[in-house]
Amino acid sequence: MAKKKALTADASAEVVEPVNIRVIIPVVASVMLGILLAALDQTIVGTAMPKVVADLGGLSHYAWVFTAYMLASTVTVPIYGKLSDIYGRRGFFIGGMVLFLVGSALSGMSQSMDQLIIFRSIQGLGAGAMMPIAFAIIGDVFPPSERGKWQGLTSGVFGLASIVGPTLGGWLTDNLGWRWVFYVNMPVGAIAIATAIFGLPKIKSSHSHTVDYYGATTLIAATVPMLLAFSWAGDKYAWGSPQIVSMLLFSIVMIGVFLMIELRAAEPIISPRLFKDRTFAVSNVASFLIAGGMFGAIMYLPLYVQGVMGESATNSGAILTPMMLGFMVSSIVGGQIMSRTGRYKGILLVSLVIGSVGMFLFSQMGVDTSNGALIRNMIITGLGIGATMSVFTIVVQNAFSVRQLGEVTASLQFFRNIGGTIGVAILGSLMNSQFRSEFNAKLPADVTNTVPKEQLSALNNPQLILSPDVVAQVKQSFAAFGAQGDQLYNQVIMTVRDALSVAITDLFIIGMVFMLLSLAVTVFLKEIPLRKSLTDHAGAAMMEGAPPAVEVNLTEETAGTLAPSREPTAD
Repeated sequence: MAKKKALTADASAEVVEPVNIRVIIPVVASVMLGILLAALDQTIVGTAMPKVVADLGGLSHYAWVFTAYMLASTVTVPIYGKLSDIYGRRGFFIGGMVLFLVGSALSGMSQSMDQLIIFRSIQGLGAGAMMPIAFAIIGDVFPPSERGKWQGLTSGVFGLASIVGPTLGGWLTDNLGWRWVFYVNMPVGAIAIATAIFGLPKIKSSHSHTVDYYGATTLIAATVPMLLAFSWAGDKYAWGSPQIVSMLLFSIVMIGVFLMIELRAAEPIISPRLFKDRTFAVSNVASFLIAGGMFGAIMYLPLYVQGVMGESATNSGAILTPMMLGFMVSSIVGGQIMSRTGRYKGILLVSLVIGSVGMFLFSQMGVDTSNGALIRNMIITGLGIGATMSVFTIVVQNAFSVRQLGEVTASLQFFRNIGGTIGVAILGSLMNSQFRSEFNAKLPADVTNTVPKEQLSALNNPQLILSPDVVAQVKQSFAAFGAQGDQLYNQVIMTVRDALSVAITDLFIIGMVFMLLSLAVTVFLKEIPLRKSLTDHAGAAMMEGAPPAVEVNLTEETAGTLAPSREPTAD
């Protein structure tokens, strides 16, 4: 039986033996399977929703199926991250997958939309643990100089899921029924849990800790109304409505309360002092801007392709495949370059320039854009996105003590989620407003003089024209105008395409501005040489209130994966 040794994650720890590939493989496999489980669910469910609504009814609750998941996963990310720093990653990672699978099974058995919404929120609670802890585990196992090779691969899993998920979801829905888009998680999840149980090291703490219950409560109270306000604004309620204003004001007040609590907490969920570190502040602001501008604009690419270019697609995921391929390549190559060179600022700056160029090219598209030009633009933009996702994670991890790995990793994911939610909401409202303005301004005089306003107002929602049934009904309604009906119909549809083209390409201009702002912020990023061991180093940010180092009980064979090296750091 292998002799066990207790290791501490501090600078005095000794090398037990070099990294053992036999131990690393199951750890990385556990992480990638967990990420794949969550990423597939995000892309696979959307394709089944029309069948879900047809079966369960409740069209008015359609958006809540996604909103409930997003709320639950976003608000719990920093909480799980901090708890994993205190009590270890393994239990929370496995527990998150178990909770996710429970929510999946219950979602598949839903008998109403209300039940589905509740069960999707359970899924979200599990996903909130899986994503940040997965990246923190990579940080536990590999020193910063090696993480790029592996985190690039894990980020590539997102791109793979975006390609495979929608197609798989459509096949399952058509052949086995919509419930199987949830049941399919069970075998994947069972393999992921089994791999994690046997592959992840056990970590325990020999020190007492204080859980920041007040901080967790106020964080949830601040985040939930804010996300709801941005999700509903411009759609369910007007931006200036009492509902939206009151939720935003309440959120602002709770953010202030949260900050006051965190400044006094012994072990805060998200310490405001973290922002004193330039690397942390720059990375979070830049990631927020990238998510808010780029992802918010990209959400409307499927609408552009189908509504403006007139292309049909089985699902929106198929449309975005070239972009996801670029995302995967960029993520993997960027990680490899960073690990080989030990530098990251240049990678980020180049990636953001490429992303800005991609957004600019998107903004120049029109109704006559060719498929080749569209694919080119998507690949360029994907190449710009991919590297930033994994590289910023490693940048933040490299700047802080290993005792804060979960906290800083989860914080970065949290601000990305917030940025994406706000970006989608704001750009969506701008798109709808711009479309209505352009549509009314571009309508030919003979159309406005002939077609009743009530009939034209039905086309003020561009999403409606994506449904073949709706388009057929609109065309049939123009038959009432006799011989000129077809001509009037064609004029209206062309106006819709022109207005939609202007509205969406304007979003890409805003997205480009956000990318350029992110580029400007990243210029101030301090390049700290990547550490070549897992030890804390003198230049790491050591914030007040950081929990003591945890003790890791491992066999001599396993210990080599986590034990810090005596090799001097790059600092």
